[in-house]
Amino acid sequence: MKKIHFIGIGGIGISALARFLKEKGFDISGSDLKESKTTMELEKQGIKVSIPHKAKNVLNKDLVIYSAAIKEENIEFKEAKKLGIQCLSRKEALPMILKDKKVLAVAGAHGKSTTSSILASLLDESSVIIGAILKNFGSNMIYKANDKLIFEADESDSSFLNSNPHLAIVTNTEAEHLEHYDNDLKKLQKAYYDFLKQAKIRVVNAEDEYLANLDLDCIKLYPSKDIKDCKTVIKDYKPHTSFKLKDYGEFHILGIGNHLAIDAALAILAAKEYKSIDEIKANLQSYMGIKKRFDILEADENLAIIDDYGHHPTEIKATLKAAFEYAKLLGYKKISAIFEPHRYTRLLANLNEFKEAFKDVDELIILPVYAAGEKEIDINLKEHFKKAIFINDLKREGKYLVANDGRVFDEGLIIGFGAGDISNKLR
Repeated sequence: MKKIHFIGIGGIGISALARFLKEKGFDISGSDLKESKTTMELEKQGIKVSIPHKAKNVLNKDLVIYSAAIKEENIEFKEAKKLGIQCLSRKEALPMILKDKKVLAVAGAHGKSTTSSILASLLDESSVIIGAILKNFGSNMIYKANDKLIFEADESDSSFLNSNPHLAIVTNTEAEHLEHYDNDLKKLQKAYYDFLKQAKIRVVNAEDEYLANLDLDCIKLYPSKDIKDCKTVIKDYKPHTSFKLKDYGEFHILGIGNHLAIDAALAILAAKEYKSIDEIKANLQSYMGIKKRFDILEADENLAIIDDYGHHPTEIKATLKAAFEYAKLLGYKKISAIFEPHRYTRLLANLNEFKEAFKDVDELIILPVYAAGEKEIDINLKEHFKKAIFINDLKREGKYLVANDGRVFDEGLIIGFGAGDISNKLR
């Protein structure tokens, strides 16, 4: 049995790959800098996880796979190289991991986790590897003895080009992670083109400026004319969205927002290649959402606390639109946003867009920047967000949220945004 060791196994994307290979019968181990909920869950599933990194962790291993966060000076990486053990980045390992599978890959700057997770509900016979926790399964990986595999494909390091898609969905091609593409938008767009070109079936959001003009044969969604009568109803404080898609009739899904209807429509058009519309409608009813995407943690007549992964202005704007709709339906008079900026470079590049995204909230609370390994950049946020409340930390106490300075946030709709620690603080 081949022994594979993962350096940085606690990451959301790489932990799914480790789980998948364990199910395929490999002997899996891993390590990370610190213990987390993910590493503890991996141990419960029979994967030996070492904290922190140590040279001895790679002894007697046949292959080492390392996350994008791991640098060459890492003690385990150096030891593996010294011992002549094959070392592959997550990106380089994908062809080996995904071989023998009919891959249904979902890419795009925004909405790929949600679209992947909806597709997983629709094609419930498929294996799944995504960068988020599916609430139906409590995991970012589902293993099924089937040739189909739904895969959330990542453009941030161009690893989506190694996913060998049979079917490819692209939700949008907005400029994100441009630093990987030498800050050249055309290089990013060329990568999306090359990704789509590999697939036999292609589904795209044709109202994206770049995707609208592709010279590839695609199944095209035009959201503004293909999606009609999009509306929300609330059941037990949970929002449900209904919409009509083309001439396929009405669909119902747990969640809220026009952006959710678009993600669902893309998944439906892809699933239609394998299932009947009636089967798709029935399976959509079982969708329970994903963790950190308009994730309602607390809701009653006075207070709602919502956790959302949005960390780019486009995502935040779309989610806040949904939040305002939800607040109106439930009669909340005040809307507060808690923002934990993710990466200095993203914050600096999109500063005006962030200001615009948050302009309509009644109260904006800003936490320190979650650097994600980046060097600090001096940005005077108090100058740019003059009315915001700045706090150093936040924690949940019972139903309410309490800041380190003693302020209590206990009324109206409170929604937290960020891809760093904020989710743990809200919970």
